[in-house]
Amino acid sequence: MNTIKILLFGDICGASGRAIFQKHIARLREQHQAGAVIVNGENSASSGKGITSRIMHFFKHHGVNVVTSGNHIWAQKEIYNYLKEHKNLLRPANFPSACPGVGVTTFEVGQWTVGVINLQARTFMREFVACPFKTAESLLTYLKTKTSIIIVDFHGEATSEKMGLAYYLDGQVSAVVGTHTHVLTADERVLPGGTAYITDLGMAGALNSMIGMKKDPIIQQLLTQMPVRFEVETQGPLHMTGAVIEIDVSNGKAHSIKPIRIVDNDIVVSPIDEYAEKRHY
Repeated sequence: MNTIKILLFGDICGASGRAIFQKHIARLREQHQAGAVIVNGENSASSGKGITSRIMHFFKHHGVNVVTSGNHIWAQKEIYNYLKEHKNLLRPANFPSACPGVGVTTFEVGQWTVGVINLQARTFMREFVACPFKTAESLLTYLKTKTSIIIVDFHGEATSEKMGLAYYLDGQVSAVVGTHTHVLTADERVLPGGTAYITDLGMAGALNSMIGMKKDPIIQQLLTQMPVRFEVETQGPLHMTGAVIEIDVSNGKAHSIKPIRIVDNDIVVSPIDEYAEKRHY
């Protein structure tokens, strides 16, 4: 069987997430003999919200083929022009069509074309987005004329909605992977029709945090219900989670999906940062 392996990583959170990603991605790509890397980068800016064009150059420099996003994609206004001019950064396809950027793209891995769809869920999320189920169905009419290897990043809160989309698309796409909750789930499997599924890929960032953010302000908010400022946690250890999916290139069916989890005590992250925001490539 001729297959391709794709590495996928959940929300990269701030400088902490970028630091551990930078340290380990080359080794992981070699270890798994992966032909492509897809990450969710909507939290990769210093504040933990949004992404910048220089961070996109950082990801490209480290071999990322496509960066997906979600509800925080508009947090850094500087990225709007990048979205208009490039297709390696996706915003959810079911956002209004007037929004800058696209929600679907393709890229080449050797002789094979890989398609990526980015969608946002509606339950506990933005209620005004179009139906992700119908949006996916419409996009597949176009995308399946180009390739049978198709990855869907479904950015959402509710496990039931993520699972529902996976079953809805089972056999039509290679994988449906969830992002947004920043917690790696233990339900990875290949569905009956051949679609790989995991409810959430997790995150890259500080291990002893609350989904990448400093704990104390969030606990204070939970105690008082008063607004607080969230800050990215920079103290280690850092961790990075995701999955590697092996896909049959002849039909786009997933052969396997395996979770990835790394904890690293040796990385020190400067509170000033920012490697990806200061350095030019």
